[in-house]
Amino acid sequence: MLGSSRSGLIAGAAILVGIAGLSYLLVRPAAPTTAAPPAAPAALVEFTSDGKLKQPVGYRQWIYVGTPLTPNDLNNGAAGFPEFHAVYIDPESFAHYKKTGEFRDGTVMIKELISVGSREAPSGKGYFMGDFRGLDVTIKDSKRFKDEPGFWAYFSFGHHYPLLTEAPKNPVSACNKCHEENAKTDWVFSRYYPVLRAAAPHSK
Repeated sequence: MLGSSRSGLIAGAAILVGIAGLSYLLVRPAAPTTAAPPAAPAALVEFTSDGKLKQPVGYRQWIYVGTPLTPNDLNNGAAGFPEFHAVYIDPESFAHYKKTGEFRDGTVMIKELISVGSREAPSGKGYFMGDFRGLDVTIKDSKRFKDEPGFWAYFSFGHHYPLLTEAPKNPVSACNKCHEENAKTDWVFSRYYPVLRAAAPHSK
């Protein structure tokens, strides 16, 4: 009888120890984990060591703002820019523009040139997009382009394929002068971009 009682006590103690251990496992705080730091946002554009702009990528997923067209047919066969201009702005700058009506420092706008293709479609006669022809970029950066009017710089990767992979900054007389004299909003021809017009705070 004594042996049985002792065995029972030992078994009971073992059960209590087991329950206590299980309770500890259930209620103890989880070991702290070291969270990886958030990844830095990818740069919108990249430059070479000598200041050339590398051809941007992914801009067709940006915010499309409009497609001006000045065809040769309406300009005595000698339009300066006879192609469609599909214009995009980076999403962060578009969000800033919606709030403030201003183009932030760091704004990137891209103009992709597309040829005039067919002049007739099932819907009727008109001007219809053809093939991709060229790529131009403008960037507002008060640090990198502190000597440029309005802090805007302009780059062209060409108006015929194959395009350049790197482009030097255009001289002021090539683009900036025209924008400075004719654009009504911070060197940008906003009045020709319906998405910008609709997004500006005053239009709401």
